[in-house]
Amino acid sequence: MRILIADDHALFRDSLRSLLAARGFEVVGEAGEGREAFELARRLRPDLVLMDLGMPGLDGLAATRLISAEMPEVKVVVLTGSDDDSNLFEAIKSGAQGYLLKNLASQEFLALLEGVGRGEPALTPIVARKLLQEFARPAQPAPPSDPDALTEREREVLELLVGGTTTNRKLAKHLGLSENTVKFHVRNILDKLHLHNRAQVVGFALSHGIVAPSERPPSKP
Repeated sequence: MRILIADDHALFRDSLRSLLAARGFEVVGEAGEGREAFELARRLRPDLVLMDLGMPGLDGLAATRLISAEMPEVKVVVLTGSDDDSNLFEAIKSGAQGYLLKNLASQEFLALLEGVGRGEPALTPIVARKLLQEFARPAQPAPPSDPDALTEREREVLELLVGGTTTNRKLAKHLGLSENTVKFHVRNILDKLHLHNRAQVVGFALSHGIVAPSERPPSKP
């Protein structure tokens, strides 16, 4: 099996490479951050990427999503020190074929990797039980959207979005703010209204009368 290691600790990569080589695995590349892992996976097309989560720049979850979307034939197994359940669930949703902790005994770790080559998920019994419990749980309805939770500045941003000023640059220019501040306000609007993108925000604002069509402010070039 051809393996790419993605971890920001060089010493850990060295140890892991030696362990894998001793068992007959071929380490074809190493990456110290998520973007590099994605680019190497695209170029080398390994059978498996061992992906750390807490890397600088593009993190392991984002890199897993990119690899799974563009290269579904490349399996990703998360290898991390984080036993946080939210990271586990998000990793599996992002396309990871397994989730292993770095404190795992070497023989169990290697046996699980060999299982990946046979099409098996790389999950310990405890992790598998957590996943079963999580995905067997009935879906919870999203909390109701609350337009009253928007601040005055967020309402200004919302009115501009409805009026057709949709880019961060134009919003920032109109409001006299930095683009990063505009991104922060847009993110807050999405979170408070439980929406996923700006088009949904505009539709919600119009359908709920938050900004009536006749009140749309003119869009600035």
